[in-house]
Amino acid sequence: MRFVLLTALIVLVLCAPTANAQVPVRAEPDHERLLASADPKLAANKRLVYDFWREVFEAGQMARVSHYLTEGYIQHNPMVPTGRAGFVAAFGPHAKSQPVQARVQAPLVDIVAEGDRVVMVFVSERPDPKNPGQTYTTTWFDLFRIENGQLAEHWDPAAKR
Repeated sequence: MRFVLLTALIVLVLCAPTANAQVPVRAEPDHERLLASADPKLAANKRLVYDFWREVFEAGQMARVSHYLTEGYIQHNPMVPTGRAGFVAAFGPHAKSQPVQARVQAPLVDIVAEGDRVVMVFVSERPDPKNPGQTYTTTWFDLFRIENGQLAEHWDPAAKR
């Protein structure tokens, strides 16, 4: 009897239709909730990173870089040079200055702060290599270290192209 039940279970698992097991990654619409913290220092650190993202990354306001990045800003992304000047050299030529939006436009999943570190997590939609013409979602993160009220170091999962 045990053998029959085990065999039936195996047949069911092997013959069951394959389902996409992934739960799609969804953005969090309430950014103010993400920015909140019972610790005022952590809330300030989150806001610093959030505002840098809105003003410099999304609005292309390269003149604001010195407000946000330390001179010796350390970059761990292999495609971007270290230093404030390196950041401007990498992103400045592609920046299109535009009005700053009230909130981050990228699909933001979460903002987490601990000590002098803040991580922003985003939805990343990518082409599905197993299903041409289709996409899937995953996550992307940007982690920053804050020093004296400025961004001093950055990590992300970027690889050399």
